[in-house]
Amino acid sequence: MSFPYDLPKGFCSRRHFLGASAFGLTSTALAWMLQQEGLLAEPARPELEQRKYDLNSKPGHHPARARAMISILMIGGPSQMDLFDPKPLLKHYEGKKFPGELKFDNAGQASAKVLPGLWEFKNHGRSGTELSSLLPHLAGVVDDICVIRSMQTGVNNHGQSLYALAGGRITAGAPTLGSWLNYGLGCETHELPAFITLTHPSGAPLLADHNWSNGWLPSLYQGTVIRPREPRILNLDPPEHLLGAGQERQLDFLREINRGHLAKHPGELDLDARIASYELAARMQTAAKEAMDISRESEATRKLYGIDNELTRDYGTRCLIARRLVERGVRFVQIINNGQSWDHHSGIVKALPAVCAKSDQPVAALIADLKARGLLDTTLVHWGGEMGRLPVIQNDLGKEKVGRDHNTYGFTIWLAGGGIKGGMTYGETDEWGHKAVKDIVTHHDYHATLLHLFGLDHTKLIYRRAGRELSLTDQKPARVVKEILA
Repeated sequence: MSFPYDLPKGFCSRRHFLGASAFGLTSTALAWMLQQEGLLAEPARPELEQRKYDLNSKPGHHPARARAMISILMIGGPSQMDLFDPKPLLKHYEGKKFPGELKFDNAGQASAKVLPGLWEFKNHGRSGTELSSLLPHLAGVVDDICVIRSMQTGVNNHGQSLYALAGGRITAGAPTLGSWLNYGLGCETHELPAFITLTHPSGAPLLADHNWSNGWLPSLYQGTVIRPREPRILNLDPPEHLLGAGQERQLDFLREINRGHLAKHPGELDLDARIASYELAARMQTAAKEAMDISRESEATRKLYGIDNELTRDYGTRCLIARRLVERGVRFVQIINNGQSWDHHSGIVKALPAVCAKSDQPVAALIADLKARGLLDTTLVHWGGEMGRLPVIQNDLGKEKVGRDHNTYGFTIWLAGGGIKGGMTYGETDEWGHKAVKDIVTHHDYHATLLHLFGLDHTKLIYRRAGRELSLTDQKPARVVKEILA
């Protein structure tokens, strides 16, 4: 487009601007329409001073009950009616058509034939909490746990439901719970990472690093993955010729250069995080090796966790390391299974007992050990997956091959310690174990409750980004589930 006169370089008159914008009508009308619809972003609020992010310990909004959390994430979807939520009615309708509506993930293998719980339930502990025979060790600590039978995410897909439980949204890119906790509270140690993930030896979990992502929070709050086998942290030891005073002088010199460089680039959060990670790595040379050295534990403790048994050795080792980490001030530790190994679309008769046998003893040992050491009162423990299963047969090709499809409308998790009331069940699904119908707990409620236990108000834990105030629970209304608090 040409104009009848030239403008000075860098100068733009109103007439020139409107002409360059298709005679002004398109841009002006669009802005007016967005404003009328309430879709025009509000101007960013000016900040009086530059924000600084670190992992120094910070006060919460109110007194906290929990100071650390261990999340045992069972990706795939543990079957609630086979483990935690007995439904006798299913037995009466075995093999008959389910009378209600079902939403299948895999319609090609779907059937509407009712499949009852496949294992016996019994009451345990003083509380009389009902558990499946697949969880004999958890039965021994059942009075310390709160079984929540009414979880919902409402998105019938592994990825979306994982995103919801990890970061409060059903899409990728949001910060995960561990990152939010360390953003809000910092860490009680400067010699270990604040957020640590312990992965499975046989492979990465579904969605891999999305499970420990810092999202849009500064990189400083991202989870640190510890290798599932020795050496658990690579390149931790310096070359022999740098040991001692030589290394200390080199690190001091590097620190001086880095800090000078950072001072010339204020506000560069990734640079700040990278420098902090280098400095942490130096401090970890002694602390990390000591924290992960379970040979220092007594034989009785190692046996308690099942480390003497090949079947339970992996989960036992990782649960024991998790206890050692929170004992040393780490804020959030995540123990994750491989792939989606609780996703039993077929072969549940053999597959479910197998995954329970690997994890039941170590998980129960963690609860007992934390309690014996006086740590359970301040350490919140979570166990659960991103969904449950349907009360009908999938893959109807004989008893050995049957499984269950996805169900995010009513499933079970459990919590213990850190201000949670033990020896209770909360919420109910319908008589089929299909949908939560009483005291429903959404992922937003779950997050609000956990933050509350850590002394954080979920409406006040805010991160400002591009003129918006973002939080873990800003997608839908959330409530603190006070009924499960001790």
